[in-house]
Amino acid sequence: MTAQQKSNPAMATLLLSAGWLFFGAGPAHATDGYFALGVGTQQKGAAGTAIASPRDSLAIASNPAAALSLGDRTDLGIEVFRPDRSASIVGNAFGADASYSGNGTSNFFIPEFGYVRQLNEHWAWGVAVYGNGGMNTDYSSNPFARFGATGEAGVNFEQLFVTPTLAFRLDEHQSIGVSLNLVAQAFRAKGIAPFATASSDPANFSNRSTDVAYGAGVRIGWLGQINDRLRLGAYYQSRTYTQEFDKYRGLFADQGAFDIPSNYGVGLNYQLTDTIDLAFDIKRINFSEIDSVGDPLSRLTVSGIPFGADNGPGFGWDDITSYKIGVDWRVSPAWTLRAGVDFNGQPIAADQTFLNILAPGVVENQYTVGATWALSEHVELTGYALYAPRVTVHGRNSIPPGAPPGFGGGEANISLAESAFGLAIGWRY
Repeated sequence: MTAQQKSNPAMATLLLSAGWLFFGAGPAHATDGYFALGVGTQQKGAAGTAIASPRDSLAIASNPAAALSLGDRTDLGIEVFRPDRSASIVGNAFGADASYSGNGTSNFFIPEFGYVRQLNEHWAWGVAVYGNGGMNTDYSSNPFARFGATGEAGVNFEQLFVTPTLAFRLDEHQSIGVSLNLVAQAFRAKGIAPFATASSDPANFSNRSTDVAYGAGVRIGWLGQINDRLRLGAYYQSRTYTQEFDKYRGLFADQGAFDIPSNYGVGLNYQLTDTIDLAFDIKRINFSEIDSVGDPLSRLTVSGIPFGADNGPGFGWDDITSYKIGVDWRVSPAWTLRAGVDFNGQPIAADQTFLNILAPGVVENQYTVGATWALSEHVELTGYALYAPRVTVHGRNSIPPGAPPGFGGGEANISLAESAFGLAIGWRY
């Protein structure tokens, strides 16, 4: 889209802008790749399981069909997210071995809001406002200074989703739903100017302040009660097409394109006893379908395609599959306890770590606990906590040797660990 189109936003853009101003869009989500672990504090307490396990109104962000299973309710939450990012460069011809901390900014506050209303026995609608994902690194000591970079280095990538949703009951056991995914993305990069010598547009590569892009896609979902104890669900989210990041059209492939990849999943919820439910979700994220995310650095170093060009180099991320297991235990009418674990594939290969110093989304496993306290028939409080152990991907043939576009060889190693906790209040009408 052109700059003129960006300067004349439609109603969807105005809605997203208002949401951004009110909620913000916390960066640094990096649990399922750069996607969030889940949406909704109650879902997050059970490792993000939601496809067949709706608990609060934010569950419609995972499966729109869930709107008919939640009654009338509103939820408002806040998460404090603490990623621990670091990198090292070893065996490089342009400088001594060194380690770098990417934690110039440590704490991120990520709000979320959901609302669901039953229109009649067949129809329900709702809306969810949340941060779907993002990434942040902030290196006060620039890892690329040895190549001529100045100042601090890092990126800040944020996503805000607003998802109006409509659900229809097919029969007493099945429902379907559809959400319009309206999205606003913001991106900023700094301290990576040495790469601009290999760009199709060096003037729009680094230190261009924050750029914002808007887009839209759809998500469809199905939810079915198979018998008294078993519930199944499934969803598909289309590729979300967004405007280009014009200020970074020399960095991202296809002149600044950075769409959101399609993803899909299935889930089940089994009532093991009268008080214990088990949930299991499988989710697939197609990172490789987005050139800026999935194209490897070899597009530059082997094929000679510059940054920003059609099919140009990107971050080299692979598609991943996430396996989520959650448990809910209704200890009493007032208290529900939950826990979960999320197992991910590794999106970043060992030969793609150099550029991913900026985006080290390498965590693989996340462990969560949570609890909901019903203060009354209509009000409940929920908390959750997450821990993702440190994962390090050691580079292998990761830094191109020789003269530009080579960078003196050696290896880049990247690490990430995460912790988070969240609180939410829910009103049931």
